[in-house]
Amino acid sequence: MNRRRFNKDILKGVAAFGVATPLFLSCNKGVVNQFGKERFKISLAQWSLHRTIRSGKIDHLDFAEKAKFLGFDAIEYVNQFFDDKVKDKSYLKEMNLRANDNGVKQLLIMVDIPGKISDLDPNARQKAVEDHFQWVDAAHQLGCHSIRVNLYGNEDREQVANASIDGMSALCEYASQANINIIVENHGHFSSDGSWLANVMTRVNKTNCGTLPDFGNFCVHREGGELWGGACVEEYDKYKGVEELMPFAKGVSAKSFEFDSNGNETTIDFKRMMDIIKASKFSGYIGIEYEGESKDEDKGIVMTRQLLERLIA
Repeated sequence: MNRRRFNKDILKGVAAFGVATPLFLSCNKGVVNQFGKERFKISLAQWSLHRTIRSGKIDHLDFAEKAKFLGFDAIEYVNQFFDDKVKDKSYLKEMNLRANDNGVKQLLIMVDIPGKISDLDPNARQKAVEDHFQWVDAAHQLGCHSIRVNLYGNEDREQVANASIDGMSALCEYASQANINIIVENHGHFSSDGSWLANVMTRVNKTNCGTLPDFGNFCVHREGGELWGGACVEEYDKYKGVEELMPFAKGVSAKSFEFDSNGNETTIDFKRMMDIIKASKFSGYIGIEYEGESKDEDKGIVMTRQLLERLIA
């Protein structure tokens, strides 16, 4: 899709959810001017557009331009959308060109597809660690500061912790050569237990090891031991969890779902979350990850950004 046609299609989408184009564009400009040099900046996580991308309405390569139009100067990738291109240097070069063309920074890659670096089987764990090396290399070529990995496991609490420490240590050692951080999100199983993940971070004790605290994703156990899909039967206190993970944070994921008529998120107290973040030593990008289903993805993203702008200001 050529860029002129792409911008026209976006404009149609903006009109569809009732935002006046001139006002919308001026608001985009204000994000960079007002917050660009402040302690906190706002980025866009690609998962916010997962339905749009999977439906084929836009291609992965269009993400940087789409994000810029929606008012962002920094983006966070999800490796599911370009898993088959991880070793394709020409494709990664094109990603760089698209980002540079739109004045957008590429911050990190959220890595989901390789095996478990917290696997209790040493051989499987080693293979998983090595399978992540290619994503470290890709992040380095894209100029990212981090890759986000997962520490899944719901067997024995201490055994999974020990396996996670071993896997993380090996991966961090490799990534340090490329000046890439390895960061962990609360993302299911024990990783959604703030105290457990904070303990793992402390024991790994490497400067390029950290966390990506997410406002959601604090379900520790689901029916049938499922990672996703099953009903949550045990949920960790999300505010306590974010507070425990902030000392290790190298990024923040502001997850959102639903909004009331005043533009406030109804499932998560964003003000309380921002108070926790402000009380920490963290500075940098807060990434928007809209996962609601009742609103168009563009509109949900914009409403989340406007809420964060208000709270940051």
